[in-house]
Parts: sequence; C-alpha cells; structure tokens
Amino acid sequence: MNVEWMLIRGTGIVAYLLLATSTVWGLLLSTNLLGRAVKAKPLTWVHEALAIGALLATGAHLLFLWMDEYIEFGAADLFVPGASSWNPLAVAWGISAFYALFIVSASFYVKRWIGQAAWRTIHFLAFGSFAAAAIHGLTAGTDSGQPVVAAMYASTVTMVGLLVVLRAVRSGQPEAGRRAGRGVARSAATTAATDDKTEPAARAAAATDRPS
Repeated sequence: MNVEWMLIRGTGIVAYLLLATSTVWGLLLSTNLLGRAVKAKPLTWVHEALAIGALLATGAHLLFLWMDEYIEFGAADLFVPGASSWNPLAVAWGISAFYALFIVSASFYVKRWIGQAAWRTIHFLAFGSFAAAAIHGLTAGTDSGQPVVAAMYASTVTMVGLLVVLRAVRSGQPEAGRRAGRGVARSAATTAATDDKTEPAARAAAATDRPS
C-alpha cells in the first residue's frame, strides 16, 4: 500500500461520503423529517456546504490521479467519459458523477436568476450524481470488496433509497392537506358569513319581543 494509492482512494472515499451526506441531508429537508426545530436557511447552508465539500474532495481526487505515475492518467482520461485506457466504464461513471455534482453545486449560486422551479429541476441531478458515484466507487475502488468499505456503500445506498421512497410517498400529502385546509377555510368563512347575516335579524327580533 503506497502513499499515492492512499491519497487517491482516501480523497475518493471522502468525496463519496460528503456527497452521500449531502444527498441524505437534502432528502431530510425535502421530506421535512427535521421538523421546525432549526430554521430552514441554516439547514440549507449545511446542505450546500456538504455539496461544495464533496466537489472539492473530488477535485483533490482528480489531482492525485493525474499525479500518479502508475497508470498515468491524462486530461482526457480524467474528463472525457470512456476515454480512459484503464477500466473506462468505471472511470466514466466517476466523471459523470463529477459533472452532475458540479452543476448541482453551481445551481446554489444562480438560483435567484433561474428561479425556484428550474433550480429544483436541476437539483434532481443530485440523485444521478450519487448513484454514479456509488457505481464508480464499487467498480473502480480496489478495496470495494473489504467488509468495511462494502458496508459503507451498502448503508449509504440503502439510506438514500429509503428516503427517496419516503419522499415519493409524501409528495402527494402536502397538496391533499392544502386542499383539506382550503375546504375547512371555505366552510368556516361560509359559517361566519351566515352568522353575520343572521345576527342583525336576531337582534331585531329580540328588540321587537322586548317588553316596552
């Protein structure tokens, strides 16, 4: 086990864990599992910081790959999917994950110009980035067969998968709740309007019945 391999693999694992944590954090926000104990803006900042950290760790991973003399990766090997002479499919998954992560991270800083709807659409790339990074780590990592590393991939993929299912299940509930809320509000407004109309008549009747 040489230093170059440790740097390459170490930065790759750190990048993956930061990406996985950012993905899980984003899903916790979107499913509202964190509740209202903490304000939304600080939670979003943590989500953004994790994504940027994953991007920086990926940059370090690419740098150490480029510096390594064992395989001798060139610019095309590192940035063009399928161009690598070493395990091209596994490397292509990693490159795809990097580009998707870059786009998602950059979207935080252009949100005010592109709007909420476009930002949310772009943000779906985060799922693709996580999936591609997991496949890349499993197929390109030389230690993926080690129990600890395999458990890391299994646990993160399972967690993200469960949260995605939960988000899908909950996605229809807010709208139903809003409809129910609007129905209750309309019912209350109708009742209040009826009371407003009948109250003057009741007062007039009471005044008429009052003995002189």
